[in-house]
Amino acid sequence: MLDSFVGFITDPVVVMILLPIISLSLVSSLFSPGIGIGGIVGSILLLVFFIGHSLAGFANFWTIILFVIGVSFVFLELLVPGMVVGFIGLIAIVGSILYSGADFIWTAYAIVVAILAAIIGMVVLVKIFGKKMSVLSRMVLSDATDTESGYVSNVNRTELLEKEATTVTALRPSGVAMLEGERLDVVSEGSFIDADKVVVIIKVEGSRIVVREKK
Repeated sequence: MLDSFVGFITDPVVVMILLPIISLSLVSSLFSPGIGIGGIVGSILLLVFFIGHSLAGFANFWTIILFVIGVSFVFLELLVPGMVVGFIGLIAIVGSILYSGADFIWTAYAIVVAILAAIIGMVVLVKIFGKKMSVLSRMVLSDATDTESGYVSNVNRTELLEKEATTVTALRPSGVAMLEGERLDVVSEGSFIDADKVVVIIKVEGSRIVVREKK
């Protein structure tokens, strides 16, 4: 029974089918919250691959260590984004699978097919189904700080428009004006305005209050 399992799982044709399935399962997990069913299925199949090839004597201690290092680097990439660590991890994973295969050439072909399947799967999920990678959404701040989301950089006091104030200091062109007991930082429309002059507020842009001398 065990020999049949080992013989089946190490068969080059089976590997050619198994690796693309693993890659598609793992790719699908990137678009689901948490690990997801795809991640569980892909991880189990990958474990089956290494167990079968290890029992057959193809996967040795060092290839398994290389695989563990690769997976660790990929997870580390999620904590320290920069692509370099994750890229090294992917190379380590590919290398460990390549040198664990019963036939080097067939395993290489299977890896190429698996990579192509992963790329096609990602394109289909993004372009056709409009999926977004949940991993990236956790890494990237997606909240918008715009007025539609309830954020404002400064309170736009439009109620001040057309009101009259008195300059406390000369406006050259900025200065201070007094409006109903409130000190306001204002800026003149362009010309110099002396102190103790009556000005009219003609524009409010956030914290910028533009005034014009009343004639």
